[in-house]
Amino acid sequence: MNTAIKKKLPIGIENFEKIRTEDFYYIDKTGLIKDLLYNWGEVNLFTRPRRFGKSLNMSMLKSFLDIEGDITYTEKLFNGLEISKETSLCKEYMGAFPVISISLKGVNGIDFAAARDMMRSIIGNEALRFYFLSESNNLNEKEKMQYNQLTAVDESNRQGFTMSDTLLMGSLKTLSMLLQKHYGKKVIILIDEYDVPLAKAFDNGYYEEMIMLIRNLFEQVLKTNDSLQFAVLTGCLRVSKESIFIGLNNMKVLSITDVRFDEYFGFTDKEVRELLEYYGLTASYETIKDWYDGYRFGDVHVYCPWDVICYCDELRFDPKVQPKDYWSNTSSNQSVRYFIENAESNTTKREIERLVEGEAVRKEIRQELTYRELYSDTDNIWSVLFTTGYLTQQGKSDDDIFNLVIPNQEVRKIFTRQIMEWFQDMTKRDGDTLNMFCDAFENGDAAGVEMYFNAYLRKTISIRDTFVGKYRKENFYHGILLGLLGFKESWGVWSNRESGDGYSDILVEIEEKDLGIVVELKYSEDSNLEAGCRQALRQIEEKNYTEELKALGLNHILKFGIACCKKRCKVMVE
Repeated sequence: MNTAIKKKLPIGIENFEKIRTEDFYYIDKTGLIKDLLYNWGEVNLFTRPRRFGKSLNMSMLKSFLDIEGDITYTEKLFNGLEISKETSLCKEYMGAFPVISISLKGVNGIDFAAARDMMRSIIGNEALRFYFLSESNNLNEKEKMQYNQLTAVDESNRQGFTMSDTLLMGSLKTLSMLLQKHYGKKVIILIDEYDVPLAKAFDNGYYEEMIMLIRNLFEQVLKTNDSLQFAVLTGCLRVSKESIFIGLNNMKVLSITDVRFDEYFGFTDKEVRELLEYYGLTASYETIKDWYDGYRFGDVHVYCPWDVICYCDELRFDPKVQPKDYWSNTSSNQSVRYFIENAESNTTKREIERLVEGEAVRKEIRQELTYRELYSDTDNIWSVLFTTGYLTQQGKSDDDIFNLVIPNQEVRKIFTRQIMEWFQDMTKRDGDTLNMFCDAFENGDAAGVEMYFNAYLRKTISIRDTFVGKYRKENFYHGILLGLLGFKESWGVWSNRESGDGYSDILVEIEEKDLGIVVELKYSEDSNLEAGCRQALRQIEEKNYTEELKALGLNHILKFGIACCKKRCKVMVE
């Protein structure tokens, strides 16, 4: 296929205008404009996980509504899209309002002073976009001075915008008042990623100061602002009204559980099928569905757009490329790791195991939390995982009680990786036991290896995905054993290394002891562990897995056959 004749895929592009003018593939989400304008509240908050198109939709809204654009150019941008069919709405709203549009994604300072400067910079630069206000005939001298204060910079030491804290807190309200005075029209406010400053402040220890700043900023621009037409905010979390939305009774919250606007964030199955057909990638549909579908917003099942676009972009040039966890690589996955590390009760550990196995866990979800509450107890972490996309709902909820599941293979991989890393960190804290475990291998002590390995299996959170084959189940035990044996820094430990007529599970070289170890693992579906061990030992012999160790000059070689089922194992040695 000649990829040059196809539209480019918009990887990481969140600018609607750029996508539409530079020949990028665009999945039409302009129906959101129609639904919003027919049923808007004075303040509208959309909460969705990261990488589900929030910023692109905000850019789309700005392009449609902003009075600053040339109307002919704006009509061309939206020509052929769903919203263009709504002629009366387009006539009333397209290019008809002054729009203040900011993203707080970049407010991530290591301390409050740095974060506050970033906030000044974001708002100050947006104010500079309306440079004509400084000479507007519709503003008096005092009002022009107010505008100049918003955009004043300290040129002597390049410290950026100089607005005071008081001015900063009222900056968006002041700017909207000046724009209304200039245009004679009320203003639309767009605030993308509103909760990022709070998350960063909580992580870095200046949460109280940031709460005060955001609370005052929002109260003035969203609550006591006569110049406001309506506002749209986006974020990952629905932060409790008690923290920053005090008294904001004009807010309409549209979360992942709402059926309204449910199809406008993320890709629907129909949209993914059309995309794959356009690029000639329909053969990869089942793989993409398995890895990147599974989220439920309202009544609609959706795919993660970031994943679909990234994978399709690679598939276009390499049809054999395997799916990757693109979404997880855009975050630290801190909430999953914290959840696993703090799953102290056996009940919670078993619930995590059930999730990884593909089952549902029934939990009460609190969609309004302060950042102080997020990790205050395990019950709240279920809510965090749900609202941020690591878990999704299955079926209908019963008030605040949801059946939670891991949405797809990508997120399941995040859980399994974090479980393995947690387990390895946990076992390393008890070096004496690890040394005795490794000594049992070195001494050919099958009973000792079996005893210690069974003890480790009882402690860990099992990864037994019921939707994968036997080989993938073996990978879990393989990964655990590989991490345990890797504790010995003087040992050479290899995984799936070519040896003889195949690839052995694990090879170990203990040079100072002139000793080599071959380990073959089997998962026993029928719990016949002894038969599994014998099968593993036969495979070592038939495939000649000892050849690589002999080539290293090792004269003594031990062959271990290990069979596992759930949290039990059997070990044999030759």
